[in-house]
Amino acid sequence: MTMYHVVLFEPEIPQNTGNVIRLCANAGCRLHLIEPLGFQPDDRKLRRAGLDYHDWATVIQHPTYNEFQNRVRPSRTFMFSTHHTRRYTEPRYQPGDALVFGPETRGLPPALRRSVDPSERLCLPMRPYNRSLNLSNTVGIVVYEAWRQVGFRGAAEG
Repeated sequence: MTMYHVVLFEPEIPQNTGNVIRLCANAGCRLHLIEPLGFQPDDRKLRRAGLDYHDWATVIQHPTYNEFQNRVRPSRTFMFSTHHTRRYTEPRYQPGDALVFGPETRGLPPALRRSVDPSERLCLPMRPYNRSLNLSNTVGIVVYEAWRQVGFRGAAEG
């Protein structure tokens, strides 16, 4: 069962994407990569960061964001940006939601951010005058909050 759809819009750094592959494998999420990518899918750094989790994760590339939306049709879509003010802890996430994150150096384009309802435009709080968190760290924080809200459904008992 796919818990959430993690969407990396035009990711640039293979190590971050590799880390997100590993995260998605461990949390039961499906990873969607929106082209263009800033690296080749067979990049050595991507493989190294993802370790052997590539076999445990579902990773799908889409030529455009619209192609992703048309193909997947997520129940809801949340956009994450430092430009938003609603905190990532406020919504009640549900399996099937899409969690969309922008490229490392420029974030999500304004038009894409505005394509969702204001209640689905979220941020992670930071101290004043800081620019952003690392992409893979941000994805990890959000995915684990969303998964926590559904009682870590599907996790190994331990």
